[in-house]
Amino acid sequence: MASSTHCEPPAPQGAPVGQTALPFFDDTHRDLARQLSAWADGQRVDESDDRAACREWVRRLGQAGHLRWCVPRAYGGALEALDSRALVIARETLAYHSPLADFAFAMQGLGSGAITLAGSEAQRQRYLTAVAKGEMIAAFALSEPDAGSDVAAMQTAAVRGRPAVAGGRNEPDWSLSGSKTWISNGGIADFYCLFAKTTPQAGARGITAFIVEADTPGLDTSEHIPLMAPHPLAVLKLSDCPLPDEQRLGEVDGGFKLAMRTLDIFRASVAAAALGMARRALAEAVAHARGRRMFGQSLADFQLTQAKLGDMAALVDAGALLTYRAAWLRDTGADAAAVTRAAAMAKMTATENAQRVIDMALQMHGGLGVRAGVKVESLYRDIRSLRIYEGATEVQQLIIGKAVLKEVFA
Repeated sequence: MASSTHCEPPAPQGAPVGQTALPFFDDTHRDLARQLSAWADGQRVDESDDRAACREWVRRLGQAGHLRWCVPRAYGGALEALDSRALVIARETLAYHSPLADFAFAMQGLGSGAITLAGSEAQRQRYLTAVAKGEMIAAFALSEPDAGSDVAAMQTAAVRGRPAVAGGRNEPDWSLSGSKTWISNGGIADFYCLFAKTTPQAGARGITAFIVEADTPGLDTSEHIPLMAPHPLAVLKLSDCPLPDEQRLGEVDGGFKLAMRTLDIFRASVAAAALGMARRALAEAVAHARGRRMFGQSLADFQLTQAKLGDMAALVDAGALLTYRAAWLRDTGADAAAVTRAAAMAKMTATENAQRVIDMALQMHGGLGVRAGVKVESLYRDIRSLRIYEGATEVQQLIIGKAVLKEVFA
């Protein structure tokens, strides 16, 4: 894993505080943007070890009270219910300063989101209150080696136990076996919201969610997956993991819908993370263009530079407006199909635009842009995975295209 240190002082001006003046937001979101930006600007975390850094970010975010936005108020949260606009503002702000800080925040929400939506009162009290304080690290375990976008191909199985006969011992209520991969926070999480097949012949309709704690017998999280940018990932191997029914999350065979509902809440926030990175790249490009002297003037004085900055600014704002709209639609109770369509548009546009903006910022830096440790170089590595995880760009295109066909032919 390449080493990287983020939140290096000083960050250029351009953090997303001013964007909350848009009508999508209210005073709660504006206060969050100001407070979180000021806090993040003052943090210095060594990110050369991504796993240690992620633990440190969770600890700091929890102590500062920022993880309260990941859970409802009844369990130590900041608001009555999960609020997509708050998640968007938080992720955009954190990603501007440190993509790994954003990751740590996001996984606390995504990793516990299914518990918020479908957990029992006992489950919510145990896990959500700890998530809000940063006392437990959460993870979301859906993907498998042969089941990424094709969730129905999942092979991890959850088999019901059998009661004792002739004085024998009872088997556990459930036994889980299989493998999960590309699991964010794998190996450092305290618990996993994990999805397994309970009715194999039913495809996606035969999946159930479970809460699997890190010390569950038969769970092996030791195989880490190194990436081009700091991001703790691991393979989960389950071998006859015993679970009581109290660890089942939601209804039997209701896991697919639960996973999709969870992802729908957080998909717009992935777009926001990309947006934060794009804003930082634009700010870095502006600072570099103003300070770089060549041919008797600054790089910013050249019309070609100004044209590139214009393209970058337009790409950032296009992603921002789609992202904010998607979060606003979800929070204001729009039709579920409209929310899904808007979130897909936001995720696709913001991540693709961010890749373009960061590439242009790196190009503007010239040779300095590919030097290890320069901010645009680390952003170039950080942004790439966002076009893949939580639904690749091609998946978002399909979602949008199908929605458009329904609208046109309705």
